[in-house]
Amino acid sequence: MNLVDSFAEFKAGKNIDRPTMVRVLEDVFRTLIKKKYGSDDNFDIIVNTQNGDLEMWRVREIVPDGEVTDEMSQISFSEAISIDDDYEIGEECYEQLGLEDFGRRAILAARQTLISRIMELEKDEVYKRYSDRVGDIILGEVAQVLKRELLILDDATGSELILPRNEMIRGDFVRKGDMIKGVIKKVEMKNNNPVVIVSRTDSKFLEKLMEQEVPEIEDGLITVKKIVRIPGERAKVAVESYDDRIDPVGACVGMKGSRIHGIVRELKNENIDIVNYTNNISLFIQRSLTPAKVSNIGLDMDNKTASVFLKPDQVSLAIGKGGSNIKLASQLTGFEIDVYREDDDPNLEDVDLDEFSDEIEEWVIDGLKEIGCDTARSVLDLSKEELMRRTDLEEETIIGVLKILEQEFAND
Repeated sequence: MNLVDSFAEFKAGKNIDRPTMVRVLEDVFRTLIKKKYGSDDNFDIIVNTQNGDLEMWRVREIVPDGEVTDEMSQISFSEAISIDDDYEIGEECYEQLGLEDFGRRAILAARQTLISRIMELEKDEVYKRYSDRVGDIILGEVAQVLKRELLILDDATGSELILPRNEMIRGDFVRKGDMIKGVIKKVEMKNNNPVVIVSRTDSKFLEKLMEQEVPEIEDGLITVKKIVRIPGERAKVAVESYDDRIDPVGACVGMKGSRIHGIVRELKNENIDIVNYTNNISLFIQRSLTPAKVSNIGLDMDNKTASVFLKPDQVSLAIGKGGSNIKLASQLTGFEIDVYREDDDPNLEDVDLDEFSDEIEEWVIDGLKEIGCDTARSVLDLSKEELMRRTDLEEETIIGVLKILEQEFAND
């Protein structure tokens, strides 16, 4: 029996570099030797890095018969010539060892140790490989659909990755065997096992998709300054070009939307606004509120707030469905944005909706706030029909709210 036959499965197919594998094999077999002989000082272990063959040799100095004082480092002449009759006194005797010299129990123990060491190395390799790839896109096959997560097999490596439900886009419906894209969000160790978390809601996913679709981003001619998202619903991306000849917005959208359409489909029809970044805060806020057209802007730099004035027909566009547009614009610019109709006077007396909590139920107030109406006048500025269209409130509820609010100013 030779070493290679018994440990053949560790020669190839393992995703571990050769020097590391050689070191592990040497360590395991030196432990085997120490247990049998008490020391490994006079033993050589040779691993052929080309084919994985492994040999163990015991090396001792040949001394005349009867003069052996240290059996670990010396061998008598008569014993040496029984190994090879060409040996002479004073030379080193090389005696090859086989697994059978160690006994079945020792071999099984060494085998188990080797398996354990290899598994640990493979875990370390997976952790390192994916830690270096955090922020990269992966394509994988859905291997299992669980209640809280999907198990995905990386198409490139075959490693198992996890896509939690809360990292999926609303509208993601997948079955076992489907292919799915995501970005590597983080890698962590749980119970001594590497866990690779994939995300489709992270802003980095959108950024990497754009990098794939827009060569100018990959080449560094266009920079993505910031991305904010409500996954599956809406996103805003601020881009900047370092080449005056390149229109960053046009390049990202592509001819007739050719570049952005693929990304929108991948993100389940997420509405993506591409905004030209500028250091001019007023202009940046104006661009961030797209598709609404802003008439005028007042800035409070100390409090990081902006008063934005628009024509009446632009107010709902600025706020967006469920307040999504104004929310993302605020996140993109770092300014809290207050929207006013052009003929509104911000100094005009107004009352926060929360002041009416005794008369109006909290869930109704929350529904109005979702469309950007957080004061009495902001609600009264909209018609009953507009309020019904933009909220989930029933007509009777809205009529009651309008009466209460109108009464407040009628008493002035």
